[in-house]
Amino acid sequence: MPEKNPYDRDCYSILETLDVATGERTVLREFDYVIEAPNWLPDGRRLLYNSHGSLWLFDLETKESKKIDTGDCNRCNNDHVLSPDGDYVGFSCGGMDSQVYIVPITGGKPRAVTPNSPSFLHGWSPDGKTLAYCAFREGGKDVYAISAEGGEETRLTSAPGLNDGPEYSPDGRHIWFNSERSGLMQIWRMDADGRNQIQMTTDEDSNSWFAHLSPDGSQAVYIAYKKGDVAPGDHPANKNVELRLMSAQGGDYRVLCRLFGGQGTLNVNSWSPCGKKIAFVSYRMKG
Repeated sequence: MPEKNPYDRDCYSILETLDVATGERTVLREFDYVIEAPNWLPDGRRLLYNSHGSLWLFDLETKESKKIDTGDCNRCNNDHVLSPDGDYVGFSCGGMDSQVYIVPITGGKPRAVTPNSPSFLHGWSPDGKTLAYCAFREGGKDVYAISAEGGEETRLTSAPGLNDGPEYSPDGRHIWFNSERSGLMQIWRMDADGRNQIQMTTDEDSNSWFAHLSPDGSQAVYIAYKKGDVAPGDHPANKNVELRLMSAQGGDYRVLCRLFGGQGTLNVNSWSPCGKKIAFVSYRMKG
């Protein structure tokens, strides 16, 4: 069977920001097609998102988008991250044959990093040396790390089920990820070398995905699906979801907002450089 095109979804995309202190939502622009996964650039003036297999830069002042030249990589998905200095973007291209590439933020010829597929990029270490990603291998669906220059990959998790969404803490000491090893998808944290894997959420009413640490490392925002709406290892589009905020020490969470979305809403770290806002995408069905 051919892979389903994620952009076949017949919906509008609403690019928004949210003030984490006040809960105020601001619509930046509405698109009549699918866009996904905004990253906030270090300059604070632009967002990066993917749409129709390409990567785009969105100017927060003009509200205009500019396509990034990614050469022959024309199946870019919603797994993309920025280098610590913002000069490069690491991204995944493809479906179940997805591999990880790096390209200058100004565009150019992408450089392949991962030797195997599928590999879905989620994290770039603060020192710029290492990438973390989810990979499907014969041994399972786990978190791996690799030098940003390429080479051999290192497996960091081995628990049953899906282990996904690895992202470095701002100090580089930890990798946050999500795992369904407990029966529901929950947020976990481990040392950067894979040791000391600790469960950070215990939400028995939901499946929690894609934790993103604030620039100062004190808070984590993540997306939650209601238990029963989805299988623990699935994060589809077109669902009622919550964006939640919790301390980086774990514990209770606060609901930032409820929205119609899911896949594409908050796949990547979208904190503003000042740590006051997050960017995300909500959706509205056509017709």
